[in-house]
Amino acid sequence: KVVAQPQVQVMDKYHICFALGKAFEDQSDYAQSFAFYAQGNDLKHAQLNYQADDTSQQMLAQIEHCPPDVFTSNLSACDSTAPIFIVGLPRAGSTLIEQILATHSQIEGTSELPNILALARKLNGRYKSDSAYPGNLANFSIAELTQFGTEYISDTQIHRTKQTPFFIDKMPNNFRHLGLIKKILPNAKIIDARREPLACCFSGYKQLFAEGQEFSYQLNDISQYYDDYVHLMDHWEQCFGENILRIQHEELVADLEGQVRRLLDFIGVEFEPACLDFHKTKRNVKTPSAEQVRQPINPNAQHQWKNFAPFIEPLTKHFTTVDERTL
Repeated sequence: KVVAQPQVQVMDKYHICFALGKAFEDQSDYAQSFAFYAQGNDLKHAQLNYQADDTSQQMLAQIEHCPPDVFTSNLSACDSTAPIFIVGLPRAGSTLIEQILATHSQIEGTSELPNILALARKLNGRYKSDSAYPGNLANFSIAELTQFGTEYISDTQIHRTKQTPFFIDKMPNNFRHLGLIKKILPNAKIIDARREPLACCFSGYKQLFAEGQEFSYQLNDISQYYDDYVHLMDHWEQCFGENILRIQHEELVADLEGQVRRLLDFIGVEFEPACLDFHKTKRNVKTPSAEQVRQPINPNAQHQWKNFAPFIEPLTKHFTTVDERTL
């Protein structure tokens, strides 16, 4: 009733809808839960001007302007090995990976740092008279790329509190700018947090994000964004796959120690048993997954979308079709 009242602000309405969606989900009333999630998403989506096809074109531009040979020469001389970028889609398990790694004595977890996204915006604005980013990425001199890399290391220092050899930048959307990262920080490590599409997409749909993630408020937009992400990550792996480690969330849940050892080997640090007890680590986590990473892994969480399968046909149909095409 409150949601229907005209004097209630739209922002309050969609916050109430998402809260009611969660409340009914907790009571296993999935039809009522989805009705509120859908209403909240529609209200939020109407406040945005998100165009899924524009986002697709932006990701295709990265593929077009960043062919593999762009990364074989004219790389930054900034040789820092400190940054570890965890990228992927929201709700794909990146916070869990960060918490595991931040438990290691040689690795510091920071947060979702805005520096790479800010640099991409700057390059797009400053050089528009020539060729807009990412079209201008191949044109920068080694000196310019070195400056960008060095500034990233110095500017992110404010987020660090420990003198560890490695630190984590967990901005998920950095996957759209891995070409820029590779050019300015050629020794950076990249971890792709991947999750089964239906679980990932629906988890994003029922999450009201504090900011960004504008693709997540319509089921068709989410599936298109997921496809664009996979397509772009396939390209980056062709360009510099040796710098990228894909961690599949379902495999991490099923074999925690095995996947943790893969992670630490990739970074180049010794295995520490404490990483398996990541939920005991006391640190400030600011993402929606903060509560989950303070508890042991729950294998049941990855199947929650199945409770809503009758209501999310745009997702189930899309990804079933995609799977059939790739067989």
